[in-house]
Amino acid sequence: MNFTIDDNYNCPSEYIEKKIAKEIEVSELFKLQPAERFIKIKNALKEIVNKEKILIGDKELSKIIKEIYENTFEFGPISSLMRDDKVTEIMLNNWDDIYVEIDGLIKKTNIKFKSSQHVRNLIEKILSPLGLRADESMPMVDARLENGSRINIVLSPVSLNESIVTIRKFKKNILGIDDLIELETLNKEIADFIKVCVQCKLNIILSGATSTGKTTFLNILSNFISPLERVVTIEETLELNLNLDHVVRLESRPPNLEGKGEITIRDLIRNSLRMRPDRIIVGEIRGVEAIDVLQAMNTGHDGSMTTVHANSPVDMVSRLETMLLMSGVNLNPSSARRIISSSIDLIIHLERQSDGQRAVSCLSEIIAPKKTIGLNTILEIKDIYAFQKEKSKNNLSYTGYIPGFTNKIKKRSEDFAFGNI
Repeated sequence: MNFTIDDNYNCPSEYIEKKIAKEIEVSELFKLQPAERFIKIKNALKEIVNKEKILIGDKELSKIIKEIYENTFEFGPISSLMRDDKVTEIMLNNWDDIYVEIDGLIKKTNIKFKSSQHVRNLIEKILSPLGLRADESMPMVDARLENGSRINIVLSPVSLNESIVTIRKFKKNILGIDDLIELETLNKEIADFIKVCVQCKLNIILSGATSTGKTTFLNILSNFISPLERVVTIEETLELNLNLDHVVRLESRPPNLEGKGEITIRDLIRNSLRMRPDRIIVGEIRGVEAIDVLQAMNTGHDGSMTTVHANSPVDMVSRLETMLLMSGVNLNPSSARRIISSSIDLIIHLERQSDGQRAVSCLSEIIAPKKTIGLNTILEIKDIYAFQKEKSKNNLSYTGYIPGFTNKIKKRSEDFAFGNI
């Protein structure tokens, strides 16, 4: 008796998937190697097809095997995107509306899930092993996948669509400074200058808008840190992958269902001071933890680094000032600015061009001149290297400004020289 479509199943493939879920013990498949899993699924499928006398071609059967494997052990329809190293970000706006980022540009794909429930099944499959959940009581979730990628989930009613999933993929092959030179993100003169700044333990902040490559750049800067140093990294979701031997990685923790057990970035920074770090690297500061990061930079933890979302160095300083004033410490704007100027040595600002290319747009220093208006400290941003539009693409050139931290560099690097210094 041949298979016929009925009210319960839309097609033979759906019927077979339902049937095989009853025939195979999925937990047993997890104990097998990928090749063995394929064979087990294939044999079970053929047995069902023969027994039920289902009319289905080999091509369709192979497709079903692939779908079952990806839904069970990988990421369903987006598994191919997760395997593609060119894809850096995957954006599910709806079950049938999926975009990717490739080479800095966003493109729509023709990949679709079967339904909204199919997406919800994937979300549950991803979050369950992590001890997390996404539902109406907790409609926003941010988590780290086993491969290091970061996933963000937003559910209705927070979003108009039922499920929105954003995955920022973990880079398997970390770029080096030479790769950035080849990609024209910066030139060799800038690379040499930044290398000296890191080695001489300047406090550095990377600023830039979303997806400008701040975290990637921070990973690359770690290559210049001495292997003799102890580095503590602090992140909300682990993304940094420093190429160092002596690294301690700390990750914040959200509150549990009872609203208890939360460990904030601020808690981790305070605790890291008791861990004998030579440097503290914070993945990103976006709130009241700014006061702790800057105080650490200013009290014996030279060479610390972090990132801040900002459209320019000037905006970055304004954001930091706002964070400091929100920290609960009794600060006025003038004292907040003095903390900023005394803590940060170098700003490296990154931008993404219209063609998707990421580039260093300027290297700057914050100075607090003696000039004041009333009792207010007025900060100035001085560019050391700046992007010259009239010159070749992404070419930064020395502005002629001699930064105040030059003496600090010369104490630790006798051969240092750049521009007219």
